[in-house]
Formats: sequence, C-alpha cells, structure tokens
Amino acid sequence: MPYYRGTFLFLDLARFLKREVTVQSSSPFSSRWQSLFRMTETKRRALYGYLFILPTVVFFLVFIAFPFFRAIGISMTEWAGYDQPRFIGLKNFINMMNDRIFWIALKNTFFFMVATTILQTIIPLLVAVLLNAGWRGDVAYRTILFLPNIISLVVTGLLWRMIYDGNFGILNSALTTLGLTALKRQWLADPSTVMPAIIVVSLWASLGFYMVIFFAGLQSIPPELYEVASIDGANSWQKLLHITVPMLWPVTTVVMVINIIGGIKVFDVVYVMTTGGPNHASEVLGTYLYVTAFGATGGGSPSMGYASAVGVVILILSMIGTAIQLRLTGRRTDVY
Repeated sequence: MPYYRGTFLFLDLARFLKREVTVQSSSPFSSRWQSLFRMTETKRRALYGYLFILPTVVFFLVFIAFPFFRAIGISMTEWAGYDQPRFIGLKNFINMMNDRIFWIALKNTFFFMVATTILQTIIPLLVAVLLNAGWRGDVAYRTILFLPNIISLVVTGLLWRMIYDGNFGILNSALTTLGLTALKRQWLADPSTVMPAIIVVSLWASLGFYMVIFFAGLQSIPPELYEVASIDGANSWQKLLHITVPMLWPVTTVVMVINIIGGIKVFDVVYVMTTGGPNHASEVLGTYLYVTAFGATGGGSPSMGYASAVGVVILILSMIGTAIQLRLTGRRTDVY
C-alpha cells in the first residue's frame, strides 16, 4: 500500500509541475528561457567534444608544455640541481658552441641518426616483402625476428657488450673458428668500429618492429595491381619499385620519422655499451646530457642548466628533422 501511495504522489507532483510550466509559458520571460535552452541543445555536441579532449589537453600541458618551458628557463641559469639557480641568459648556449665534446656528440648523433634511418627503413621493408611472398614457415620467421624487440634495450646492450668483448666475446671466437683472425679487434674500444657496432645492435633490436609495420602496410595493397603488372611483363624488382614502394610511402614516412626522432635522442644502448667511450668516440647528445646533468663520469660536478641547454638543442633538432622529413615525404606523396 505505501508503494502505490508514493506512486500517486509522484504523479500528482508531475501534474503540478506541468501546470506550472504552462502558466510560466504565458509570461514574457518564457521565450527567453526557451531560446536559451535551445541554444544549449545545439551546442551539446561541441561541449561533449571539448570534454573528451580535455584529458588530452591537460596531459599535454602538464607533461609536455610545462616541462618544455621549464627546461628553457633552467637552460638560462647556472644550477647544480641542489642550490639556488642563478640567471645567466644565453651563456650556456654560447659555451656549448665552444665545447669540443658537444660537437663530437653532435657529429656522432647525426651519423647514428642517418645510418639507422636508412638501414632500419630499407632492411625491414625488404624482409617484410620477402615474408609476404608466402614462404613456408613465414609466421615462425616473423615471430623470431620480432623477439629482440620485446627485450629491454638495457639488456640488449649488456648482451651485445659481451658479444663484442675483445677477449672472451662470441664474435671474435667465431672469427677465429672461421680462420678470419685478421678481422679480430676490440670492437667497442676501437674508435673506428664503436659507432658501426652500436648501429648494428640498434638494427638487430628494432628490425622486427619495423618489419611488422611494413608487413601490415603490405596487406592493404590490392593484389590486382600485381596481377596486372605480371600481365604487362613486370618482374619482381619492377613490382617492388613501381607498386610496393609508392603504395607503402605513407608507412615509410612514419617509420622514417620514428627513426629520426629515435636517432637524435638515443641514449640507453650507447650508455650501457660504452658510456660514450673510448675517448668520446661514441658520445651522443643523450649521453652527454646525462653526464653533464649528473656528473656521472670523470668526477665532474653536475650542471642542470647546461644539461637543459643540451636538451633544448635535442628537441630543436628533433623538430627540424621531423619537419624536413614530413616536407620531403609530402612532396613525394603529391608526385604519386
């Protein structure tokens, strides 16, 4: 019985509110309230859109924009990280231009970025094309090639440091077994081989990842294009150059941009394998930033201001490299 009584009371309340709205509609303010309500309704979708992007905007402001401008501010100070910062203007950037080690790190970073971008684009593309041809056991091959990608780069660096060891490493032992003793050397202690050795490690670790990206892109190419090309008498090489490469150009752009940014900010594998040695022969901007910020080697004192200036340079180079790459690939896309 109480349940029905509550229901009747609710219905009576609804009728009362309906009568009140009817009375209010005759007032001169009713049209104004109704127009305001209609205006809110028309903007509901826009409001929902702003609400959906709000977390992304907050994330960008807190974790990207604020650290960026904070780093620029610190780069104009003399600060060890634990004392009071002292504003010095552009002195850190001026000192950087006269820093011999900075230019060595910049040269090595540029060499690493160019080499890895070329190798980690062409080789994964060719491997993906080969595995897309329907070889027996291609799934197993793809799995094996992807396995290094799930290993931490720190572990990868330690593993390859043991492989490259001049006294007990597997590489020199294999060369001795094959009778190629003349090729044995201290791979990570020789300035002429240390950077190529690190590039090989980077290629080994990332081959499977970029191969999967290219392989996914290959699935979107209509097979009819290859059939028509075969009828016209095109061989495999011609199909690759005139069908596969142009159709995969958007995917190639993504891979190259990732490689450019990754090459400029490389740190972990270099630091684990060589810490920038020997004699700065493998020093890159990432390791130089770390050593400068924390005084990690040589007993140097930390300099957060100078390290922040190096970080700003890394960011600017990443932006410039990405912009140039997107500009060039955009023109290439217009051609096709």
